[in-house]
Amino acid sequence: MTTANDLARDLSTSIADGSVVVGVVGLGYVGLPLALAFVDRGIRSIGFDVDPRKIDAIAEGRDYIKHLGEGRLGRARASGRFEATTDFGRLGEPSVLIACVPTPLTAHRDPDMSFVVKTAEAIASRLRAGQLVILESTTYPGTTDELVRSILESTGLVAGRDFFLAYSPEREDPGNASFSTTTIPKLVGGVDPVSGDLAEALYGKVIEKVVRVRDARVAEAAKLTENVFRAINIALVNELKIVYDRMGIDVWEVLDAAGTKPFGFMRFNPGPGWGGHCIPLDPFYLSWKARAHGATARFIELAGEINVLMPEFVVGKLVHGLNDHRKSVRGSKVLMLGIAYKKDIDDPRESPAFEILEKLLELGAVVDYHDPHIPVAPRMRSWPDLPAMTSVALDDATIASYDAILLVTDHSAVDYARVAAHAKLVIDTRGVYREDFPGLVRA
Repeated sequence: MTTANDLARDLSTSIADGSVVVGVVGLGYVGLPLALAFVDRGIRSIGFDVDPRKIDAIAEGRDYIKHLGEGRLGRARASGRFEATTDFGRLGEPSVLIACVPTPLTAHRDPDMSFVVKTAEAIASRLRAGQLVILESTTYPGTTDELVRSILESTGLVAGRDFFLAYSPEREDPGNASFSTTTIPKLVGGVDPVSGDLAEALYGKVIEKVVRVRDARVAEAAKLTENVFRAINIALVNELKIVYDRMGIDVWEVLDAAGTKPFGFMRFNPGPGWGGHCIPLDPFYLSWKARAHGATARFIELAGEINVLMPEFVVGKLVHGLNDHRKSVRGSKVLMLGIAYKKDIDDPRESPAFEILEKLLELGAVVDYHDPHIPVAPRMRSWPDLPAMTSVALDDATIASYDAILLVTDHSAVDYARVAAHAKLVIDTRGVYREDFPGLVRA
């Protein structure tokens, strides 16, 4: 009879000698870089995704995530160690399955676990003895050993005895030139010690530093804590921006001054709102779970309220700016500069640009955008009814033709001096312009 020790030993051996096959479910900004990291270390990887366009791009070697590096997909395919499929019936082939799927919010800002549930159900339908399942999606503490475990154990197989289960939060930062998938320390926690051992050994094959924690709940809570810390500090500087604006003080000058202190101050910059796949979501995951335990995360919820209100503040500054130019927002032509959630990347997930766009359209403005990294605006899950749009070229005549230029994302590729020279009105949400000029409004 095959025991849990036998199953763990066999999987440990295949990890150690590199013969293990790793399946990655979800080939987006988290899953694809992770799959390629395994391939780069000589480990065969199978990618799974419901989007056939991604599978076709991989088959053709087209890099649909720009910051991965040109030609990397083609090299991975040529190695013979990487393939991608929409056939979830093949989930039984890999010995390790890593789920990198979205964890968005509902319309009421509660956790939407539908992607995790569907993925766990798909894995359960092909689950076999000896497999290791790892969740990487950012989520509330208890997701792995409560929700995912219950779905997988509905098969009759038992975690820690027949299969192994762990959590390891993704820490991707698209566009960060200093850190990548393999150089960012990796947290790992198992639902039991053996599962944690196996997950630690697996990531140790491709990640420079693996940090083992007590269990999956600690790993889940650590990821939320990282992002709640950032969310609260972003909310703080956003609130300071509003307060100092009322006082006639430039928040950017204040931050420059405060930043000269060599201790006790960590700089965060204000903006038009928060964006990305984690920061706008994670505080609400933690506050939701806190309520389930009879606690109230007041500080976290307040930070969320402040950050959520920032697009409205930006639109208000635009409306006042147009009013000063004797223009109504209705019928005015507005060009948004940048729709990515941060500079110099092609990632639009949860970008405040889309909420700002929605509000401007509701007010009757005629809106276009320019983003050198996003030629076609994607259909967004949170804003499904926005019109199809493509990036417009940015030349002198184009700039001058708009009633207002709304700087949302401060991409390095944009010539901001040119914009200032030809624009009637500029609404700067990122502190790009440090010197005043006619028509500049800081937001």
